[in-house]
Amino acid sequence: MVQTSASVCLLGGLFLIAPVLMAPTPARMCTALKTLNETLSHRRRYMKHNFPINYTIRVHHNEIFKLSNISKMRLKVEDLDELVLQRLWFQVNQGVLKKIIRVMPERHPSRLHTAQLESRFRDAEGVFVQSHPAELFQQELPETIQDIWDRLTEEPDRVPESSWRFASPKSLLDNFCHTMYCLFSECFAGTDAQRDYCSVSRRRKGGKKDLQPES
Repeated sequence: MVQTSASVCLLGGLFLIAPVLMAPTPARMCTALKTLNETLSHRRRYMKHNFPINYTIRVHHNEIFKLSNISKMRLKVEDLDELVLQRLWFQVNQGVLKKIIRVMPERHPSRLHTAQLESRFRDAEGVFVQSHPAELFQQELPETIQDIWDRLTEEPDRVPESSWRFASPKSLLDNFCHTMYCLFSECFAGTDAQRDYCSVSRRRKGGKKDLQPES
């Protein structure tokens, strides 16, 4: 059950008592992410086999979000809060999913799967927001992260040509999946509690290290 606590805020010179949503059990967040992960596990079929060979779409360079990006940000920003990276993960992949869906005609064989993936992503995002007090999402972001956020939310016609990249739908969802394991590792630890899902070298050794087989 969701619990609430009192928060004092100042509005028009008056102190008001407002309820603050406290985090529900971690199991709820993990359930949403594992459901999302189940859909992601079929990405080879829907994002590779159903597209022409070497097919790519145009994305912002910050939407090519890899484990190495997470490592660099952790090194660059002192005491970087994990919540900040999780928020950025949702922002990045929201744009990625929109761009993948946008290139698919209504009758594309992968459209229904991608729409389901986006729906489950939004469900997970909703649980994520409800799992933290609202004030946390109003806090100022570190400058490095804020710069990335601003670029991601910039109007497309204002983005310089040098900021666009081309990537395959499959590779974008591979990044989506690997960074999810890293940033929400407590949901995917299972019996292998010592596995380092954020290890770049581990990922470079090959897909056999992935948590879920791709079908």
